Amino acid sequence: MSHEFRANGFFKAAEPVKSVQHHIPENVRDRIALLCVKFLRYFADLFFARRYGHRAVVLETIAAVPGMVGGSLQHLKSLHRMASDDGWIRTLLDEAENERMHLLTFILIAQPSRFERLLILLVQGAFYNVYFLLYLFSPATAHRVVGYLEEEAVHSYTTYLAGVDDGTYANVPAPAIAIDYWQLAADARLREVIIAVRADEATHRDVNHQFANHLS
Repeated sequence: MSHEFRANGFFKAAEPVKSVQHHIPENVRDRIALLCVKFLRYFADLFFARRYGHRAVVLETIAAVPGMVGGSLQHLKSLHRMASDDGWIRTLLDEAENERMHLLTFILIAQPSRFERLLILLVQGAFYNVYFLLYLFSPATAHRVVGYLEEEAVHSYTTYLAGVDDGTYANVPAPAIAIDYWQLAADARLREVIIAVRADEATHRDVNHQFANHLS
């Protein structure tokens, strides 16, 4: 898979990547991946309810892990086999960086409490280790998990955007870090940030489902 890169460092596929709104599970691995994501979604709904800004902080904490794990393990795989990685390493590391920027943006918007910051650290630590072991055991399942996580992310940001549009959530000014990263207008607001982040998540969804298909 070849790629070209935006000015902000995040990738877009040079060869068209098929858009998948929802990948229907095709085997046991897919069903396990979907079940894991639904399990995580249940606890997110239980804890955050409709506080989508705070939900985004925790979501992006988790989302920033897989790309780094996958990128490092693909790097080691390339070294071990002494063969090209076909662009996977750069793609996954750029995904991790992109998700990290999402996190830094929503921390400024949501202003998480000390308890929520502690929760972020605990969730991040637990998820890193679980995902690392999953990627070692079954990279295809690991990428499918990310694909399903990104499906949920697109859904969450769509709901968040609707809440901004109907006045449920204040359409606050976009943080400077978001304006610089996505090259938004100087007077951009939360609505424009959500749209940009949702587009990124949709790309991650499609690419990770494609990676999972390739490895299946």
